[in-house]
Amino acid sequence: MSDSKRSKVSPVAAVPERFGSAVGGGDREHPSADKRRAAGKALRDAVPRSKHGRWTPPKKRRDPLEVLDESNEGRLAQLIPIRFGRMAQSPFNFFRGSAAIMAADLASTPQSGLRVQACGDAHLLNFGCFATPERKIIFDINDFDETLPAPWEWDIKRLAASIVIAAQHLGLDESEAAGMATDTARSYRERMANYASMRALEVWYDAIDAELFVEQIPTGQAREHFEERIGEAQKKCAPEHLFAKLVEDHGGAPRIKDEPPLIFHPTPKQAPGLTSDFTKGIALYRNSLSEHVRALFDRFHFRDLALKVVGVGSVGTMCAVALFMAADDDPIFLQIKEAKASVLEPYAGESQYKNHGERVVKGQRLMQSASDMFLGWLGALNGRDCYIRQLRDTKLSAIVEDWDSKTLRAYAKICAWALAQAHARSGDAASIAGYMGPKSSFDDAISAFAVAYAGQNELDYKAFTNAIKAGRFKVVTEA
Repeated sequence: MSDSKRSKVSPVAAVPERFGSAVGGGDREHPSADKRRAAGKALRDAVPRSKHGRWTPPKKRRDPLEVLDESNEGRLAQLIPIRFGRMAQSPFNFFRGSAAIMAADLASTPQSGLRVQACGDAHLLNFGCFATPERKIIFDINDFDETLPAPWEWDIKRLAASIVIAAQHLGLDESEAAGMATDTARSYRERMANYASMRALEVWYDAIDAELFVEQIPTGQAREHFEERIGEAQKKCAPEHLFAKLVEDHGGAPRIKDEPPLIFHPTPKQAPGLTSDFTKGIALYRNSLSEHVRALFDRFHFRDLALKVVGVGSVGTMCAVALFMAADDDPIFLQIKEAKASVLEPYAGESQYKNHGERVVKGQRLMQSASDMFLGWLGALNGRDCYIRQLRDTKLSAIVEDWDSKTLRAYAKICAWALAQAHARSGDAASIAGYMGPKSSFDDAISAFAVAYAGQNELDYKAFTNAIKAGRFKVVTEA
């Protein structure tokens, strides 16, 4: 992409040790929370909060279909029709797969000048429950493919827009959808104010555990369903469950079952390390782990690897499942995902990490209250950067289609809480809280933006489906 097609922002301080330059005042080493809060409030003079409520496509807005075309660069060609087939199912699915389009749009919106480690793709289905290394179930952001230091507003705007689009997906009326977006922004603002008043270690230790999560869901069938799913996940041994589901006996050796086109073994061209059982790649990954985790990982030995289609936006990127065994009845599954450049890079600046797998891992560790202990990265032999984590380690994702309006509203507020927590870990909670203030001005603006952008998403979706009908994009519809 040429620079003339990019809208760039200048890097601004994102982490606590740079608070002074972020808020533009004295006491650069250790400014008090009150001073940082006041400095954040002063930023409203240049960028009033009401400006965040506006969305009008820029005159030189890039063609969204062109952006989608560019996002396919480097993907496995045979999987792109599956990606587009999933995106074509609904405006909600289209939004999930079009983070690159919104990143370009967000770059044209007002920014306070404060930055955090941003998720980059903070729609509501990129949050969920999972197990910590201590086997405690928590709720947090669970997808960091696009993470990068960037304006904090971009994440909350994408989250709020996803809530409005999800409400529309469920057939809720416009006023209810707008109210949910307002509640999302309010939850973020109030939680950020709480983090602004905490000590640094208190922020770092904070987590939304399963009990806290369930308490936020309205009593009734939805809460009972969440409690049931969490209880089942806690009882189930994920590797053992996955082994029975994914593996078959192949001449006395365990082998991942082929289920084309969604699960299949790669060719040597797709996976050059195949001929050597990925010895070099495994060694590179091992070096990215902490020393004590290496001791555990060394108990396991590689047995098989297959490519696996996952998600919506990720379809077509190299994603694999690797089976390792410590004994005949002691498996572990690792998910290997390609990490391409973040969709935010053209607008927020390049990553400081040469390996995008490392970018994802470092961003995830910074934003999450607890991360998978097997989280690591490598540069693959085929030239693709990758990151690795356990496959489905007690992971519970949202199933929006099963929800009523009360459940969606409650879930939106919990997502906003988790997002505020992640931003408070990497950025300056006091400055951000000072900018938002104690009243609803910011909430109302974010709601207005989310409703307007949901309309833009609808228009882009129609352009996309029309392009499919015209034969520009091929799609595969899954059963």
